[in-house]
Amino acid sequence: MKLFKYLFFILIIGTMYNCKSGQTALDIKVYETSESGNSLTKIDEFSTNEKKVTVQLNEEEKFQTITGIGGSFTEASAYLLNKLGKENRKKILDAYFSESGANYSLTRTHIASCDFSLNNYTYAKVVDDMTLEHFTIEDDKADLIPMILEAKAISKDGFKIVASPWSCPPWMKDNNSYIGGKLLPRYNDVFALYFSKYLDAYKKEGIDIWGVTVINEPHGNGNNWESTLFSPKEMTDFVMKQMGPKLEKDGWGNVKILGYDQNRAGIKEWANEMYKDESTSKYFDGMAIHWYESTYEVFPDDLQYAHKKAPNKFLIETEGCVDSEIPHWRDDAWYWKKEATDWGWDWASEKEKYLHPKYAPVHRYANDIIGCLNNWVDGWIDWNMVLDKQGGPNWFKNWCVAPVIVDPEKDEIYFTPLYYTMAHFSKFMRPGAVKIGCKIDTKDVVATAVKNPDGSIALVVFNPSDNQYTIEINLNKQSKLVSIQKNALQTIIIKPN
Repeated sequence: MKLFKYLFFILIIGTMYNCKSGQTALDIKVYETSESGNSLTKIDEFSTNEKKVTVQLNEEEKFQTITGIGGSFTEASAYLLNKLGKENRKKILDAYFSESGANYSLTRTHIASCDFSLNNYTYAKVVDDMTLEHFTIEDDKADLIPMILEAKAISKDGFKIVASPWSCPPWMKDNNSYIGGKLLPRYNDVFALYFSKYLDAYKKEGIDIWGVTVINEPHGNGNNWESTLFSPKEMTDFVMKQMGPKLEKDGWGNVKILGYDQNRAGIKEWANEMYKDESTSKYFDGMAIHWYESTYEVFPDDLQYAHKKAPNKFLIETEGCVDSEIPHWRDDAWYWKKEATDWGWDWASEKEKYLHPKYAPVHRYANDIIGCLNNWVDGWIDWNMVLDKQGGPNWFKNWCVAPVIVDPEKDEIYFTPLYYTMAHFSKFMRPGAVKIGCKIDTKDVVATAVKNPDGSIALVVFNPSDNQYTIEINLNKQSKLVSIQKNALQTIIIKPN
């Protein structure tokens, strides 16, 4: 009897010690993409070493709710899918939208033409058609709309769409051109009607638009392709006086209106104007941002500023890509090396060139998404889903890289490491997830974590260094040791208790 009591005492003390010291093991699954060749590969065996990193998770510390993660429907991507055989077309769309694939939940598309269109076009082709009697989305029916509808049929949970015009109809502008120029005040009401007509036309095609931005890149793009210039005050006044009231009156009050839609370094100026007071912010549901200001800087102070200015509004990254590059075909190694350049490498002003050094595409994506999630961004949208080996088609020859590259002449496709990088987030961080506390005790590795609606926690860890690390994950007095090899990205799924 005494022996039994002694053993029972030892068992209780041991259990208490294990709980205190975090010895109870977490139930996890680990998926890795790496320079060495893993592509969202499930990892079951770990090789630990003396280089240890500790990740402390705190599900009681809650931040933003995730709206979604995904990519963009463009005419260029849709056109290329139509050039492929049925098998490869379906393979790509399944890869992006099925549960077994990246399961994209937040997407974007363009309202009328953009640079990744085959040519310039508008939905309002008749000059001074003040009631838009001749409004038509006919240009979208061959490629763009079929792509969206097929993706919609594949997606079990569905996905949200943010739609953005690059230019208002040229005849509404002071330069009568697709490129540059400003919206003439006498056409403010007509341009507001243009949005309403678009939402209605797409609804009739079976496509619901979740949100719109007022204009893509209101600062312009150097007068190279479609654009319309707005100052922060001009856009705010337009939304406050015309666009917001018009959409509300026409029954589109549930459609989200996102302001700005350009690089993060401009956030403060735009947030100050959009969110100046209750009247200016009434119709703005949030802010859209892009990443092109720098190849490495996330601009956390600016992101934090936007959140503090309007904590109940959306903050969504609506565009990012490896720009001014021609894709490397079936060369995984290139995507992990600091060889890529962007527009700023050649064209940025001397005082801003330091923001645009060469970079590794995978590093840029992983660092940016993690940095955004750690600074109140609730949605992240990649640019083109599919491009060809030239980085187009693009009517301006503004070549870029996409996660999936295709050769339509040979009916061949290539899933670059960027596809798997995106999937590490979109597949495992679902809409409605809540960003939770995640602290890591080194600057050499970065991490972020969310708690999903099903109770699971998705922890993403990125190791851009040349060292393998042992990672100790701590959560609620439970822990787990895993390892991450050099130049690797992991998603660690922690099952709910």
